[in-house]
Amino acid sequence: MEAKNETAHRRMPLIIAGIFLGLGLGGFVDGILLHQILQWHHMLSNIRPLKTVSNIDLNMVWDGLFHALDWVLTVVGVGLLWRAGGREDVPWSSNTFVGSLLIGAGLFNFVEGLIDHQILGIHHVKPGPNQLAWDLAFLLSGVLLVVVGWIMLQNSKIRQKLD
Repeated sequence: MEAKNETAHRRMPLIIAGIFLGLGLGGFVDGILLHQILQWHHMLSNIRPLKTVSNIDLNMVWDGLFHALDWVLTVVGVGLLWRAGGREDVPWSSNTFVGSLLIGAGLFNFVEGLIDHQILGIHHVKPGPNQLAWDLAFLLSGVLLVVVGWIMLQNSKIRQKLD
């Protein structure tokens, strides 16, 4: 049992780095794809619709703050990954790293979707007809990413035991 806990403990720096990177990258995918390319919503578009120049400006500022948070999470993840890479005791595994990225991105989707779409209602994934379906699909995508990431971490742990 002790060796099992030690292996799990040694993987933690890589897992934490991957989760932070996943959070940041998940936010960038949301912001770039949904806010900028598709223009389905902006940070405050449900409470400050893009009907006036001042509302457009306010949404642009909040989108920028959102991207600044994504950037900070990504930089923290890169820093943690750098530190993990400098440690000889951290076992490197693509499954561990990618699984952690997926967990982070899934956590981003689920938490952001729950807070911004459901609790605060400051925006929806795609407002209008079927907006609840889009919001629920976003939450479900978060859960699915976390589950797939968790499975990858478990497979990575099994492989490390076999090696």
